[in-house]
Order: sequence, then C-alpha cells, then structure tokens
Amino acid sequence: MRDAADRLHYLDEVMDLLFPSSRPGARPGVRSVLPHRLLPRRVVPRAWWHTALGRGLPVGGGTDTIETHLSDVLGRRMRVVVHVRPVRRANRKPILEAYDESGLAGFVKIGDSPRARRLVRYESEVLRMLAGRPLKVVVPPDLLYHGEWRGLEVLMLSPLPVTSRRVGSRRVPAPLLTSAAREIAAIRPHGEETGSGEAAWHGDFTPWNVAAGADGRLLVWDWERFAVGVPLGFDALHHFFHRALRRMPPPVAARACLAQAGGLLEPFGVDVARARRTAVHYLVALAERHRRDGHEPLGPPAVWLNPLVDHLESLL
Repeated sequence: MRDAADRLHYLDEVMDLLFPSSRPGARPGVRSVLPHRLLPRRVVPRAWWHTALGRGLPVGGGTDTIETHLSDVLGRRMRVVVHVRPVRRANRKPILEAYDESGLAGFVKIGDSPRARRLVRYESEVLRMLAGRPLKVVVPPDLLYHGEWRGLEVLMLSPLPVTSRRVGSRRVPAPLLTSAAREIAAIRPHGEETGSGEAAWHGDFTPWNVAAGADGRLLVWDWERFAVGVPLGFDALHHFFHRALRRMPPPVAARACLAQAGGLLEPFGVDVARARRTAVHYLVALAERHRRDGHEPLGPPAVWLNPLVDHLESLL
C-alpha cells in the first residue's frame, strides 16, 4: 500500500508537468491508471471499458502538453502512455511510450530534475556518437528527437525489436554478452586513446537493459552512464553482480562477484590477479556512484562492501 501511495503521489507531480492547464477552468482530459490505483503501473488514454477499473485520473486540459509538443516536433499526431516509476531511485525520471497512428513510435525520457536533465542530455550525446560507429554486435536505439520543453529535457528513442515479451526474462547467451561488452569496451568517443588496460563501459549493463535480437546481435538501451577510462571488464562484472542481486543479499553478491571475477574476465584476456583487482575497483566505483547520487539502493557500503575490501587494500 505504501509503495502505491508513493507512486501515485509522484504520478500526480508528473502528470502536472506533462499536462499543465493553460487557463483556469480548462476542461481536464481523463486518463486511466492500469491495472488499477492500488497497483499503479501505467497511465493510458481513457477507453470506455476502463470504467470497470475505477475512476479516471483527471489531467490538465491545456493546449501545451507533452503530446502537443511531440506532435509539433514530429509532424504527426502523438499520444503517450506514462509509466509509473518507483519514487526511490537516483535516476528517477518519467518514461513514456509514444504512439502515432501506426502504433508504437518510440520511448520518451523526461529530465525533470537537475540530475535527470543531465543524464537525459548526456544520453542524447552518447547516442549521437554511437550512430556514427560501425557497431557489429551491439544495437543501440536511434535518437529520434532531443529538445527542451517547458524547462524539461525531452529525449525520444526508437523502439528496439525485442522478441521476448519481458525484457530480461530470458538469459542472453554468455558469448553474445562477452562479444557485446568487448565491442563497447573498444569505443572511443572522439578517437582518443585511453591509458594502457583502460576501456569504455556501458555503465548499466544489466539483464533488464539488454536483450538478444533475432539477428544474433545484442539490443542495448539506457546509455546514460556510458564512460571511458575504466579497467577492461567492468560491464561483465556489472551484469553478473546485478544478476546475483536478484538471488542474494548485497554482501553475498559482492563476495560472489570477487570470487567469480577470474572466470568472468578470462574471455577478455585478463589474468586472475588482475581480474580480482578489477572486481574490487568495480565495486568501489559502484559505491562511489551511489554516494554521488545520494541514494544507496544496496544499503551502506560499511555493510555490503567494506567487510569485503578492507582486507584487500593491497589489490587497490
């Protein structure tokens, strides 16, 4: 119940941003919360059969909404479905599905806070860079539109051809993950060389951000954490660690990440000693990211990280 209440409170804030009223007394539009208000997941245009799900969600009836903005910049009538996001996330932002007459046209990210605006703007830069790279294994989304509307960053991405109904519900073959991580590691945004042993990484190479494509390539989205200058193998460790977190508490997952580092990084030509150092660097870098974000989803590092690395200072 508390999660639903928090989501609905944030949803009210989001809908006010996306569908503002342009004048007092304007007639509101009506949306539906699906599957219902006690389990809010999506907000969709109201249909007649939604009456069985409960009362609708009134939204502003102004003439300048996210739908009219997208319609104007894309040159065709657009309607959006709003995903109800968890409120306790460092990179929280409204995510929309955008539809035109032919169906799903893309996904839209809205930068509604200083941090979210920076992430959305940066992802647009990364996707522009990737569009000029001859990638053979990795398939990122196409950037369809990036601009500013009412002080918000708006980024629209092409939908990727996911074959599974649930992203992350099917294991991607390990060789494909390795090939994709290796290709990402070789990306140099401006052609510059990094230091010896340094690489690029996607930054959030998790099971829910990747999927095997029908053509044998790897579909990869959410590039807002892409960075260069890290040890080779960070993406492989990040993927393993977040799969482990689905089955075990953070301290155990962190120990597993260190224990399995040698095997995980062997396909990258990294020896066991260096792999263990890389795993420690990765876990410390992740904790530092959480600290900068002001959000610790794994709990305090003193609980899940320090007991593991305090006696491994020689590896740092």
